Amino acid sequence: MSATSPALSPAPTYAAVLRIPHVRRTFGAALLGRLSNGTAPLSLLLSVKTSTGSYAAAGTVMAVWGLTAVLLSPARAALVDRLGPRRALPPLALGYALLLTALAVAAAGTAPPLLTLMALAGAAGAVTPPLGPVMRAQLSAMIPDRDLLRRAYSLDTVAEELLFVSGPLLVGLLTGYAPAAAGLAVSAGLVLTGTLALVTSPVVRGGAGRKRADASEASGAETGTAIPARTGVVRAVAVAASMGVCLGAFDLLVIAFADAHHRPGVVPWAMSALSAGSAVGGLALGAVDVRIPTAVRLSLLTLGLGAVLAAAGLSPHPYVLVGCVALGGLFLAPALTSAYLLADESAGPGRRTQAGAWVNTAFNAGGTAATAGAGLLVGRLPLALCFALAALPAVVTAVVTLLPAPSAAGNAVGAEPGE
Repeated sequence: MSATSPALSPAPTYAAVLRIPHVRRTFGAALLGRLSNGTAPLSLLLSVKTSTGSYAAAGTVMAVWGLTAVLLSPARAALVDRLGPRRALPPLALGYALLLTALAVAAAGTAPPLLTLMALAGAAGAVTPPLGPVMRAQLSAMIPDRDLLRRAYSLDTVAEELLFVSGPLLVGLLTGYAPAAAGLAVSAGLVLTGTLALVTSPVVRGGAGRKRADASEASGAETGTAIPARTGVVRAVAVAASMGVCLGAFDLLVIAFADAHHRPGVVPWAMSALSAGSAVGGLALGAVDVRIPTAVRLSLLTLGLGAVLAAAGLSPHPYVLVGCVALGGLFLAPALTSAYLLADESAGPGRRTQAGAWVNTAFNAGGTAATAGAGLLVGRLPLALCFALAALPAVVTAVVTLLPAPSAAGNAVGAEPGE
């Protein structure tokens, strides 16, 4: 049975993705390692807060970790593209696991120096293994059929969304029986085990998927299906950054909205509604036959996300806000999936991990900047206007990228049916 046989199905499904040889093993290993992305942040926050007794110290350490992790993500992905996952990932995972363990030991002590915690957190962020971009690059290598790959990317995006929900729950269970620092040790074990399982997968070790991807890329270039790399990747990164701005400000704005209506209990419901809507939307994107070019689909979904979240600020009641948020979530995972797909199909086989990492970095950086910006706006401007301003970059970027351009037209002409 060949690795591409499921792609020959007239109606590719999620089951067809999982039937491809080595996909389940590779996907499961990457998810195990990526679960640490859901457990480590909260574990670090709780550990530092417990050991120092200071929210300011915990926030500072988290900021240092987040900045190094986000800003150096493309560099780590470039290293993987240059050396290959098998050579690049194990040292990164080992270093990351050791630094998390060192953080756990330091935080378990009495009054650890803040500079020590900051140095360890910054170093850990710098060597965080880029398991998400690597997994998407591996999926692209194993699945040359673009319609089936869209389903695989949808499944990956939804799974990642669920990891960020289940990770904090796992930390909550751990802290009921062990010190908060134990979560850092568990995170170290998860990332090391998952990474080693990933790089020992036959498709990663043997490079067969890369050869198929190279052939698919060459075939696409001959038939005109490839799009200009710079244009496609820049477009995906720009739209991802605008989505990050929209979502980064959203958390703080929801809290402010709930406080203004004296209903603080609505906050977790709104957050859950966003995640639930995103999961449903992501699964729907992979389940239906979409006949819109990837670049156009990305812009339309981002426009929908921005428009709905801007309108959420006009909600007359907190529970109306929850409904609007759930509706906006329907656009989130499909938009992120489309951004990753556009970056993948615009980049050459030797740059796919890096292209995906740039999308991820842009989304996270946009969110970080927007959180700080929203903090300055709330209380100074009407809340509805704050929602509109937070959504404005997503709406404007989507509209601008929908305007006719030679690169966009080329992508539309060359896209496969269903893309």
